[in-house]
Amino acid sequence: MLRAGFGMFVDVITGFALFLTAAAAAAARAPEQGISEALASERHNNIRALRYDLTFRIPQNKTEHVQGNAVIQFQLRVPSAIVLDFDQPRDHVRSVRAGERSLDFEMTAGHLVIPASAVRAGENRIAIGFTAGDEALNRNDEFLYTLFVPARAHRAFPCFDQPDLKARYTLSLEIPAAWQAVANGAETGPAEALSSERRWIHFAETPPLSTYLFGFAAGRFHVVRAERNGRTFRMFHRETDAGKVARNQEAIFDLHARALAWLEEYTGIPYPWGKFDFVLLPAFQFGGMEHAGAILYNASGLLLDPSATQNQVLQRASTIAHETAHMWFGDLVTMRWFNDVWMKETLANFMAAKIVNPSFPEINHNLRFLLAYHPAAYDVDRTAGTNAIRQELGNLEEAGSLYGAIIYQKAPIAMRQLEGMLGQDSFREGMREYLRRYQFGNATWLDLVRILNSSGHNVTAWSRAWIETRGRPEVKVSGATLAERDPLARGVFWPERLKIAIGEAGGVEHRMLDLQRPTMHLASPAKPPQYLIPNSDGLGYGLFLLDENTRRYLLDHMEEIADPLLRGSAWVDLWENFLEGNIAPTALLDLILRAGPKETDEQIVQRGLGDLPPVFWRYLPAEQRSARAAAIERMLRQGVREAGTPSAKSAYFTAFRNVALTPDGLAWLERIWRREEKIEGLPFAEEDEIAMALELAVRAVPGWEDILRTQRDRTLNPDRRARFEFVMPALSADPAVRAQAFARLRSVENRRHEPWVLESLRYLHHPLRQESARAFLRPSLELLPEIRRTGDIFFPQRWMDASLGGHNSREAAAIVRDFLARNPQLPQRLRWVVLSAADDLFRASR
Repeated sequence: MLRAGFGMFVDVITGFALFLTAAAAAAARAPEQGISEALASERHNNIRALRYDLTFRIPQNKTEHVQGNAVIQFQLRVPSAIVLDFDQPRDHVRSVRAGERSLDFEMTAGHLVIPASAVRAGENRIAIGFTAGDEALNRNDEFLYTLFVPARAHRAFPCFDQPDLKARYTLSLEIPAAWQAVANGAETGPAEALSSERRWIHFAETPPLSTYLFGFAAGRFHVVRAERNGRTFRMFHRETDAGKVARNQEAIFDLHARALAWLEEYTGIPYPWGKFDFVLLPAFQFGGMEHAGAILYNASGLLLDPSATQNQVLQRASTIAHETAHMWFGDLVTMRWFNDVWMKETLANFMAAKIVNPSFPEINHNLRFLLAYHPAAYDVDRTAGTNAIRQELGNLEEAGSLYGAIIYQKAPIAMRQLEGMLGQDSFREGMREYLRRYQFGNATWLDLVRILNSSGHNVTAWSRAWIETRGRPEVKVSGATLAERDPLARGVFWPERLKIAIGEAGGVEHRMLDLQRPTMHLASPAKPPQYLIPNSDGLGYGLFLLDENTRRYLLDHMEEIADPLLRGSAWVDLWENFLEGNIAPTALLDLILRAGPKETDEQIVQRGLGDLPPVFWRYLPAEQRSARAAAIERMLRQGVREAGTPSAKSAYFTAFRNVALTPDGLAWLERIWRREEKIEGLPFAEEDEIAMALELAVRAVPGWEDILRTQRDRTLNPDRRARFEFVMPALSADPAVRAQAFARLRSVENRRHEPWVLESLRYLHHPLRQESARAFLRPSLELLPEIRRTGDIFFPQRWMDASLGGHNSREAAAIVRDFLARNPQLPQRLRWVVLSAADDLFRASR
């Protein structure tokens, strides 16, 4: 016993000595740019009980600086140099103090470093006066909002900008008297007037939050309040169309309340953030952002027009459910490091799919899941630029490049498979244990895997294939043999459960198959089937290569398949086989034209209509587009007339607007835009007329300049008018004006409104203008590293998608390949961005 006790004492002393040595080494080592995993680990091991008391003075004029003060309190295990993150020039730091003492500090590589001699073991309190950087404040003339994900808080104020140093925040904002403000915490009382022009708003201390989840918004907002289930919800917005707000607000509040109630019941944990506010922002970069207690949304995704499609209505519900789910999955329990950012997004999307179902009982939700997740995941996973769901991450500078369809769309599919493997009850209990154990703290994927392994299933092995490996399986059915292979030739095998549909003249037989080895055999049908679809229930994932008989049958008889889920799965598989070169573009187009008007499920209607523009613009040669345009327009106009709901009418009209090419078709579109002709059952709002004007202008119809000027003048909402004015030069018929429109995008100041930039790019690179737009391709590629450094998380991928999306020429493909060949030093993740964006271009130009 004495020996064991002495050994334990030696271990403790040795461990503490090692910690002191590591801390001393960290103090002596100059920090690198960004937040490295090593720096984050050192700080996590030494810092405890972190609190920020923040003050920001926001001027009316956005050209004036925002001044701030930060009081940062924390405990240290051992005294060491304090490396705060603050990526601003030295003159943005007015003072650094501890009590009455002014402290020496250094600014290096985006960090504010305070020497170890200025701090002590135990309690420390440092006060910093600073000028906030504007990069993450999203300042507009009449409002601003913070957006600190994944690690941009330190561009606004000094902090420890890493997810596993959660802190309690107290905030005070000095703002113009006519402005409103909202933050994570509740207001401590009425605003405090400073003068007739200025006032203070103070917010209560928050529970522990990661820096990327801290946030506030301030500006000229309208505030709508509603009570649901005994809770007050507040909606902040800038919409000037009161009718639009009135049409949407009840549904918006109802969807939030239902999501909240569902999550409290599912998790067994009451809503953890006190009050519940949300802000609807014009031209917001994302669909939503889950700031605890103060969610930010893109206004256009929630305030829908009367012409909204069924997909848009469902997407609104999904977005609200997703952001509400984050209040538990991401906010209450947060990933330790951003390599596990996929967890919060996956679980939020997975829960959102469950939450939305009861609100739309008329919808086939298995079909909805298939069409919402599989095609978008395949768009990346089929490319050479795909990545694993879980990736390594050495520095938070690169964290933004982890986001994309793989974590938002593929990962929920994998999670659904995992739930199927474990069973719903075991999966739910695992989620509850995960939240209980790590609430207000941090956890890793491996922490969750250990919890789920207790179910008796080997989740670790499953994770290696589905979570930690890039790419998708290729599954081929030949006769009675089903074979899976790894298209990247690494020998990876993905276990999954498939439901196979065998179609015969007398009906459809379904067989379940547990794919546990690369080659498996089916019992042969009595006679050759008409078709064989390996993923008939939409639960499987991969490239399902259809045999020739199946492809021929689906192209000729798709509309005869009675089951909508089977039909939807067949549509998805046909599209993937088309991209593999196994189906001609004209054959797929003929199917859309013939089966589309006969389709009875609106989700499949919208899927088919969504496939139409890329086939038309990207895969049909120009002469075939011209030859087929009239027939396509006739089918779409017939759909507009005969569709039974405004949502379906809108889907047909949107497709028409996107592909209209003939003089008759454009004349009809212009009459509608001029309000000379109406479509019965399909009202149009300001956003619809803006879209029509832009499509007419890009086709250079006679009087296009007048159309743009008229639309600008009749756009009443100031935020929409500002966006329209920004985009207008990209529509010019003059190549020199378009070149100037592109040139201004080289300046970061002109890229602050990312949705405006992307809309400009899409029109600059419209298929009708791709020849002149090829001159923009190499500069767009060369800007990519700067786009990643200065933009928000989705911007690099969206920049490349918008730049390459209108091209199908061999010349454009050669420019991309030459850029990649000449830039071997391009970071791997940016190379993947280019390769995934260029995949359709490479396929269309082969």
